[in-house]
Amino acid sequence: MTRAGWKEIAVLLVCVSIPCYIACGFRQEFGKQILMVDFGEIYYGARCAIHHCDPYDPTSMLHEFRADGGHFSDKLGPAQAEVDQIVVTRTDNLPTALFLAVPIALLPWNLAQNFWMIFTAALLIAAAFLTWDLGAGAAPIIWVALAGFMLANSHLLFQRGNVAGVVESLCIIAVWCFLKERHAWAGVLLLGISLVLKPHDSGLVWLYFLLAGGALRKRALQTLAVTGILAICAVLWIKPISPHWTAEMHQNLDFLLAHGGASDPGPDGIGAGTSAAIIDMQGALSFFEDDPRFYNPVSYLTCGILLLVWGLKVLRSHVSMESARLALAAVSALSLLPVYHRPYDAIILLLALPACAMLWKEPGLKRWFALGLTSGGILITGTTPLFLLYENARVLTAFAARFPGRLPIVLVLRPVPFVLLAMGCFYLWLFLRYTPPDEPTKIESTSVATQAT
Repeated sequence: MTRAGWKEIAVLLVCVSIPCYIACGFRQEFGKQILMVDFGEIYYGARCAIHHCDPYDPTSMLHEFRADGGHFSDKLGPAQAEVDQIVVTRTDNLPTALFLAVPIALLPWNLAQNFWMIFTAALLIAAAFLTWDLGAGAAPIIWVALAGFMLANSHLLFQRGNVAGVVESLCIIAVWCFLKERHAWAGVLLLGISLVLKPHDSGLVWLYFLLAGGALRKRALQTLAVTGILAICAVLWIKPISPHWTAEMHQNLDFLLAHGGASDPGPDGIGAGTSAAIIDMQGALSFFEDDPRFYNPVSYLTCGILLLVWGLKVLRSHVSMESARLALAAVSALSLLPVYHRPYDAIILLLALPACAMLWKEPGLKRWFALGLTSGGILITGTTPLFLLYENARVLTAFAARFPGRLPIVLVLRPVPFVLLAMGCFYLWLFLRYTPPDEPTKIESTSVATQAT
């Protein structure tokens, strides 16, 4: 496998420039009206706290937003403006996210959103670039096609400014640091930041290192210490400003998750039928029965069993680069299913590229399954395919209705969870069948030496 160079970086740079250009075009078209609503929630939440106002109080958030001269888009209609206001003012991020955003919140809004876009793009390029060194470079054409497609179809991420782009990128960079045994302390810090921003995005990757043992477990425990320090600092910072932030955050979450709310996974949710639709398993199960008392337990049980099997295998297996690739590929897909996730959270699927490239170099049908399922997971979570899907949803639903049962319609309207489930189960099956080589790899040797000491 050749080392990636400037040509590969240039390809990624061109790909990520496409959604950045589209996002900038939208912002110019709408003038000063806020479009990066997800980033706006964190930005104005941090500004609110800086001015000693409660960021978990929607009234205080709206006052801070208007005092800064912001106003919501009316070109897309009053309903969309109402949704944007709910997203910005109903803070559901942890205090650690607001705490870490303080330096950016000191900047003017226009400068802050441009900085955030460039910062997110740079991290995405770095994360995708490092997957080459983790093994994806063994199949350069596949790496270019899939990584390039994922970056080029991140319109929604850059338009909304969601923190998932930063969280997932930091997590992938940390994986490279740990598995390649380079800049380990940088990896500890980056993974710690990723965990305190969105723990449900990178938490299972951290769990892999904890269960793997040896040097990797040591890194996981160091990351946990960094996470604890950041969390304590954030709580001490927010407590005098918002004494009841936990209760208020839960109220905001309940409001967003309510039937028909912005985060409702059911068919009546605000994002249903759009490219921003929720992609977890609840979103598919809700079409059978739109009741959280049904779809939440079924989702937790199904994904819980799969993740339990995965965790036991990690705990009992020897660590090698090959096993790490399979384990991380499996968990990258499965981690998106149990709890709330949207398409831009699927950036974590970049971790499946090394395993896909590894299998592509082997003979047999599994190389085609690996390519098909990995491609399917990345394609179906892209902004453009989802937009095309929901633009033609009426025709596709009418076609699916000709078949008996409700499953065909669910497969048409919410295909993402099924593709991710198939992808996760495939890599999990390969991981369970994996047997270590006769001679341990560098990672395995280091882990054994650490356990001996």
